[in-house]
Amino acid sequence: MNIVVISSSKVGTKTQTATKKVVELIQAHYPGESLTLIDLKELDIVFSDGRNYLDYSGDTAYVTKTVMDADVLFIGAPTFQGSIPATLKNIFDLLPQNALYHKTVAMIMMAGSPKHFLVAETQLKPILSYMKANIVPNYVFIEDKDFHLQKIVNDDVLLRLETLVENTLVLARTYAEIWRQQEDSYDF
Repeated sequence: MNIVVISSSKVGTKTQTATKKVVELIQAHYPGESLTLIDLKELDIVFSDGRNYLDYSGDTAYVTKTVMDADVLFIGAPTFQGSIPATLKNIFDLLPQNALYHKTVAMIMMAGSPKHFLVAETQLKPILSYMKANIVPNYVFIEDKDFHLQKIVNDDVLLRLETLVENTLVLARTYAEIWRQQEDSYDF
Protein backbone atom coordinates (compact mmCIF):
# COMPACT_ATOMS: atom_id res chain seq x y z
CA MET A 1 0.00 0.00 0.00
CA ASN A 2 1.15 3.50 -0.79
CA ILE A 3 0.70 5.62 2.35
CA VAL A 4 1.07 9.41 2.37
CA VAL A 5 1.11 11.51 5.54
CA ILE A 6 0.48 15.24 5.08
CA SER A 7 1.55 17.86 7.59
CA SER A 8 -0.53 20.78 6.37
CA SER A 9 0.75 23.70 8.42
CA LYS A 10 3.36 26.22 7.32
CA VAL A 11 3.81 27.52 10.89
CA GLY A 12 4.39 26.08 14.35
CA THR A 13 5.46 22.59 15.30
CA LYS A 14 2.42 20.74 16.65
CA THR A 15 1.08 19.46 13.32
CA GLN A 16 4.58 18.45 12.31
CA THR A 17 5.09 16.66 15.64
CA ALA A 18 1.82 14.74 15.35
CA THR A 19 2.36 13.68 11.74
CA LYS A 20 5.92 12.57 12.45
CA LYS A 21 4.52 10.42 15.26
CA VAL A 22 2.10 8.84 12.78
CA VAL A 23 5.05 8.13 10.47
CA GLU A 24 6.93 6.50 13.37
CA LEU A 25 3.92 4.32 14.20
CA ILE A 26 3.51 3.21 10.59
CA GLN A 27 7.20 2.41 10.28
CA ALA A 28 7.14 0.43 13.54
CA HIS A 29 3.97 -1.58 12.89
CA TYR A 30 3.82 -1.75 9.07
CA PRO A 31 7.47 -1.71 7.91
CA GLY A 32 6.77 -3.15 4.46
CA GLU A 33 4.46 -0.37 3.33
CA SER A 34 5.49 2.46 1.03
CA LEU A 35 5.45 5.64 3.12
CA THR A 36 5.88 9.32 2.24
CA LEU A 37 5.70 12.33 4.53
CA ILE A 38 4.69 15.58 2.86
CA ASP A 39 5.50 18.52 5.12
CA LEU A 40 4.04 21.65 3.53
CA LYS A 41 6.32 23.74 5.75
CA GLU A 42 9.27 22.50 3.70
CA LEU A 43 7.71 22.97 0.24
CA ASP A 44 6.86 25.86 -2.03
CA ILE A 45 3.34 25.23 -3.31
CA VAL A 46 1.70 27.65 -5.73
CA PHE A 47 -1.93 28.66 -5.42
CA SER A 48 -4.40 26.72 -7.51
CA ASP A 49 -5.29 28.51 -10.74
CA GLY A 50 -7.58 25.89 -12.26
CA ARG A 51 -5.01 24.02 -14.33
CA ASN A 52 -4.96 20.24 -14.51
CA TYR A 53 -2.86 18.92 -11.64
CA LEU A 54 -0.42 17.40 -14.16
CA ASP A 55 0.35 20.85 -15.58
CA TYR A 56 2.02 22.14 -12.41
CA SER A 57 5.75 21.86 -11.80
CA GLY A 58 8.18 21.78 -8.90
CA ASP A 59 6.92 21.10 -5.38
CA THR A 60 3.33 21.59 -6.49
CA ALA A 61 3.60 18.79 -9.03
CA TYR A 62 5.36 16.59 -6.49
CA VAL A 63 2.56 17.02 -3.94
CA THR A 64 -0.34 16.58 -6.36
CA LYS A 65 1.16 13.50 -8.01
CA THR A 66 2.08 11.97 -4.66
CA VAL A 67 -1.46 12.45 -3.35
CA MET A 68 -2.98 11.08 -6.56
CA ASP A 69 -0.75 7.97 -6.34
CA ALA A 70 -1.61 7.31 -2.67
CA ASP A 71 -3.84 4.49 -1.47
CA VAL A 72 -4.01 5.87 2.07
CA LEU A 73 -3.76 9.45 3.33
CA PHE A 74 -3.23 10.68 6.86
CA ILE A 75 -3.95 14.40 7.00
CA GLY A 76 -2.62 16.39 9.93
CA ALA A 77 -4.12 19.87 10.22
CA PRO A 78 -4.21 22.69 12.74
CA THR A 79 -7.29 24.76 13.38
CA PHE A 80 -6.97 28.33 12.13
CA GLN A 81 -9.86 30.76 12.65
CA GLY A 82 -12.25 27.88 13.30
CA SER A 83 -11.34 26.15 10.02
CA ILE A 84 -8.67 24.17 8.21
CA PRO A 85 -5.56 26.04 7.07
CA ALA A 86 -5.48 27.63 3.62
CA THR A 87 -2.43 25.52 2.75
CA LEU A 88 -4.53 22.36 3.05
CA LYS A 89 -7.51 23.81 1.20
CA ASN A 90 -5.14 24.81 -1.58
CA ILE A 91 -3.95 21.20 -1.94
CA PHE A 92 -7.57 20.12 -2.39
CA ASP A 93 -8.12 22.93 -4.91
CA LEU A 94 -5.12 21.73 -6.95
CA LEU A 95 -6.63 18.26 -7.34
CA PRO A 96 -9.50 17.02 -9.52
CA GLN A 97 -12.93 16.52 -7.97
CA ASN A 98 -12.64 12.72 -7.75
CA ALA A 99 -9.00 12.75 -6.65
CA LEU A 100 -9.64 10.77 -3.48
CA TYR A 101 -11.78 8.04 -5.06
CA HIS A 102 -10.79 4.65 -3.60
CA LYS A 103 -8.42 6.33 -1.13
CA THR A 104 -8.80 5.80 2.60
CA VAL A 105 -8.28 9.04 4.50
CA ALA A 106 -7.66 9.57 8.22
CA MET A 107 -7.49 12.90 10.05
CA ILE A 108 -5.40 14.26 12.91
CA MET A 109 -6.59 17.70 14.04
CA MET A 110 -4.79 20.14 16.33
CA ALA A 111 -6.35 23.09 18.15
CA GLY A 112 -5.66 25.42 21.03
CA SER A 113 -8.84 24.52 22.86
CA PRO A 114 -11.54 21.83 22.91
CA LYS A 115 -13.97 24.34 21.40
CA HIS A 116 -12.66 23.48 17.93
CA PHE A 117 -13.10 19.71 18.03
CA LEU A 118 -15.81 19.84 15.35
CA VAL A 119 -13.63 21.49 12.70
CA ALA A 120 -12.91 18.05 11.25
CA GLU A 121 -16.63 17.31 11.09
CA THR A 122 -17.77 20.64 9.68
CA GLN A 123 -14.80 21.68 7.52
CA LEU A 124 -12.62 18.74 6.53
CA LYS A 125 -15.01 15.77 6.25
CA PRO A 126 -17.34 17.53 3.76
CA ILE A 127 -14.41 18.31 1.46
CA LEU A 128 -13.08 14.74 1.69
CA SER A 129 -16.54 13.36 1.06
CA TYR A 130 -17.04 15.62 -1.97
CA MET A 131 -13.72 14.37 -3.35
CA LYS A 132 -14.95 10.75 -2.92
CA ALA A 133 -12.62 9.67 -0.09
CA ASN A 134 -13.31 6.68 2.10
CA ILE A 135 -13.12 8.55 5.39
CA VAL A 136 -12.05 6.81 8.57
CA PRO A 137 -14.99 7.63 10.88
CA ASN A 138 -12.93 8.47 13.97
CA TYR A 139 -10.19 11.05 13.97
CA VAL A 140 -7.67 12.16 16.58
CA PHE A 141 -8.10 15.62 18.09
CA ILE A 142 -5.07 17.00 19.94
CA GLU A 143 -5.02 20.12 22.09
CA ASP A 144 -2.09 22.43 22.84
CA LYS A 145 -1.90 21.03 26.37
CA ASP A 146 -1.05 17.58 24.92
CA PHE A 147 2.31 18.86 23.61
CA HIS A 148 5.46 19.81 25.48
CA LEU A 149 8.84 20.60 23.94
CA GLN A 150 7.74 19.27 20.53
CA LYS A 151 6.59 15.95 21.93
CA ILE A 152 3.16 14.51 22.56
CA VAL A 153 2.98 14.03 26.32
CA ASN A 154 -0.56 12.70 26.68
CA ASP A 155 -0.56 8.88 26.71
CA ASP A 156 -4.23 8.83 25.67
CA VAL A 157 -3.39 10.79 22.53
CA LEU A 158 -0.55 8.41 21.73
CA LEU A 159 -2.89 5.43 22.13
CA ARG A 160 -5.52 7.11 19.92
CA LEU A 161 -2.90 7.78 17.23
CA GLU A 162 -1.82 4.14 17.32
CA THR A 163 -5.44 3.03 17.07
CA LEU A 164 -6.06 5.45 14.19
CA VAL A 165 -3.12 4.02 12.24
CA GLU A 166 -4.34 0.46 12.81
CA ASN A 167 -7.98 1.24 11.97
CA THR A 168 -7.01 3.14 8.84
CA LEU A 169 -4.85 0.37 7.43
CA VAL A 170 -7.40 -2.33 8.29
CA LEU A 171 -10.10 -0.28 6.56
CA ALA A 172 -7.91 0.39 3.52
CA ARG A 173 -7.04 -3.30 3.16
CA THR A 174 -10.69 -4.27 3.55
CA TYR A 175 -11.80 -1.81 0.88
CA ALA A 176 -9.03 -3.00 -1.45
CA GLU A 177 -10.09 -6.64 -1.05
CA ILE A 178 -13.76 -5.85 -1.64
CA TRP A 179 -12.93 -3.84 -4.77
CA ARG A 180 -10.68 -6.65 -6.02
CA GLN A 181 -13.51 -9.17 -5.53
CA GLN A 182 -15.95 -6.84 -7.28
CA GLU A 183 -13.67 -6.39 -10.27
CA ASP A 184 -13.01 -10.16 -10.43
CA SER A 185 -16.78 -10.72 -10.67
CA TYR A 186 -16.94 -8.85 -13.98
CA ASP A 187 -16.72 -11.19 -16.93
CA PHE A 188 -14.57 -9.14 -19.30
